[in-house]
Amino acid sequence: MLSQIKKACQRIVGSSEEEVPVITPRDWVEKIADDPAHRVVNYLTSLFPILGWITRYNLGWASGDIIAGLTVGIVLVPQSMSYAQIATLPPEYGLYSSFVGVLVYCFFATSKDVSIGPVAVMSLTVAQIIKHVNESHPDVWPGPQIATTVAFICGFIVLGIGLLHLGWLVEFIPAPAVSGFMTGSALNIVSGQLPGLLGISGFDTRAATFEVFINTLKALPRAKVDAAFGITGLVSLYAIRWACDRLSKRYPSRARWFFFLSVFRNAFVIVVLTIASWLYTRDRKSADGKYPIKILQEVPRGFKHLGQPHIDPELVKALASELPVATIILFLEHIAISKSFGRVNGYKIDPNQELIAIGVTNTIGTLFGAYPATGSFSRSALQSKSGVRSPASGLFSAVVVIVALYGLTPAFFWIPTAALSAVIIHAVADLVASPRQVYSFWRVSPVEFVIWVASVLVTVFATIEDGIYTSVAASLALLLIRLARPRGHFLGRVTLHNQNESSSRDVYIPLNPNKFLMNPHVKVYPPSPGVVVYRFEESFLYPNSSLVNDAIVDYVKEHTRRGRDMTGVKSGDRPWNDPGRNSDAEDNSEKPLLHAIVLDFSAVSHIDTTGVQALIDTRTEVERWADHPVEFHFATILSPWIRRALVAGGFGVGTMTTHMHEEIAPVTRYHDQYIADPQHADPVKVATGSAGDPEALNHIAQVSVRSSSEATVEPIGNDAAGPMMLPSTPFFHLDVATAVRAAEGGVTRASSFMEIAKE
Repeated sequence: MLSQIKKACQRIVGSSEEEVPVITPRDWVEKIADDPAHRVVNYLTSLFPILGWITRYNLGWASGDIIAGLTVGIVLVPQSMSYAQIATLPPEYGLYSSFVGVLVYCFFATSKDVSIGPVAVMSLTVAQIIKHVNESHPDVWPGPQIATTVAFICGFIVLGIGLLHLGWLVEFIPAPAVSGFMTGSALNIVSGQLPGLLGISGFDTRAATFEVFINTLKALPRAKVDAAFGITGLVSLYAIRWACDRLSKRYPSRARWFFFLSVFRNAFVIVVLTIASWLYTRDRKSADGKYPIKILQEVPRGFKHLGQPHIDPELVKALASELPVATIILFLEHIAISKSFGRVNGYKIDPNQELIAIGVTNTIGTLFGAYPATGSFSRSALQSKSGVRSPASGLFSAVVVIVALYGLTPAFFWIPTAALSAVIIHAVADLVASPRQVYSFWRVSPVEFVIWVASVLVTVFATIEDGIYTSVAASLALLLIRLARPRGHFLGRVTLHNQNESSSRDVYIPLNPNKFLMNPHVKVYPPSPGVVVYRFEESFLYPNSSLVNDAIVDYVKEHTRRGRDMTGVKSGDRPWNDPGRNSDAEDNSEKPLLHAIVLDFSAVSHIDTTGVQALIDTRTEVERWADHPVEFHFATILSPWIRRALVAGGFGVGTMTTHMHEEIAPVTRYHDQYIADPQHADPVKVATGSAGDPEALNHIAQVSVRSSSEATVEPIGNDAAGPMMLPSTPFFHLDVATAVRAAEGGVTRASSFMEIAKE
């Protein structure tokens, strides 16, 4: 009973009783479901990478972590207050974000070098979001609440991406797009800080970069005493760095001392300018409480906003349109930085775990009133050069921030904002791509160089949001174009001779070699007449499948003759799309008949239903042209799923009969019966050998099967040697050379049987 039901079901779905053994979804499920308990345990323990190294922590590591942590902390305090200024937030919020970032990250990090905290680009994005919300809902929510809400929502989004192991989505944004966006953002930040550096006000410093720069030049006559502090600070920062670099080269034995001296330049300049500000402004307070220069003034001591964050649903709706770009910036810069340091310092980061770390850091940070924090390139580079040994260095950086929050806030009162602008400009200028880096983009890929230029220009002349959307959209468009219009080549044979070993081997290269890839004067021999060899250099998917179909069919029609002599056929009996030519007879006499097509699948990692249908269509068209069955041989199939798909399309099994209108993906039910005209409704008859001699055809198929499985492998243990490829699919071959030999052998046998049939 069950067997009858099974046969009935096979008839309904069109399955044959003798199925070729292929991989099934059950095999895939069994593979991923192997030992689920072990997988769950590994997943849970992977969420806390600290468990993998904390038991091996030692004093040697601790010494490096203490030095690196304290060094980064000293730089982090002035930078965090400066970046809070970019975000249009009070300076204490930068300290809150710094403390939570360096403290929480060490428990979830897979990178020892990355330092989490406020960064310039994210701060600028927060400022843009606050401006956007205030324009649509004036005076409804304060800036700190908006910033905290952004951190909470974006943190949860990034956390979800990491927990679901979707970190591979980050790979869709290439390095030139990231560099272009970062360069444009850096220019935007620098232009926005120039007015503060010079003490100029009276226009929108959050406008487009070119507008801010032009307005700054117009307002130069209105520069105030702040410029003395700002310009002095900026020049001092560059002078100290330049001097330390020169001295390090001149006295290599003391290079490490000069390095730390250069590192402390931010803190040194801030301290000196703060003292100068105190001396200048302490007795110059006006009647209305203003000072002659802008200073930070009151910075609350400790954590004044500790508690549950207030997430207003209406506020979430108001900033919803800004969340995508904020989320992208939150993880994009961090992943790029962590990968870079991992590559340079010899370890591998886990993108999914890094996303989890960012998500947890930002969600927990909202309890402290922090705004979005992510990886900082400048502080990460500093931490790496300071000799960090493990992620635990963040604990010592957190101590420095705590000391600043509880012990140094009275001194912060006198810090001039122009000095903070100088620190920002000095730090952000390093994000601008160097001419050498830009030229490398041009040398590697001129198209990606264009994407870099477009990203920079859009960011400078529009907004950061438009810049990142432009870079992402352009990168995805380029990826789709490369997928939809890949390269493909018809191949010929070249014999390579090894003079040392007195051996030779055949390789298959394009019939017309590119002069920039190989010697154009090398003679490339085409395969035997009637055999076509084609290599496709991309996965065989629905965007590009028709391209392959067109390439093969057009090549076959150009280089082989019709199987049916059409010279005497009247125009009324010709197909409507075949006008015929006067030179048909000459073409038929000069060109060979098509017998076999060899497809090199060594670069094909996936194939879908549309791709299989395109191969079926190709087989249908070339067999109609040749007026007899054509062998399709496949070389170097990389995946069992590709083999499964090809077998489902009727390829590889060595069957010599086919239907002209076989549809594996029909548009409608009974597709062929409805759309086929009477001229093409019948299946192709077997034309190899005698039409009335099926035994001859069977003999041809059997010979082809034997010839395609000649290669054997050495036995394992006591097992007997056997064929390398599976005997159930004799037209699937190990490499191109084997496939071509099998195809050429089929041509020879087919020709001999045709001669017998004629006799």
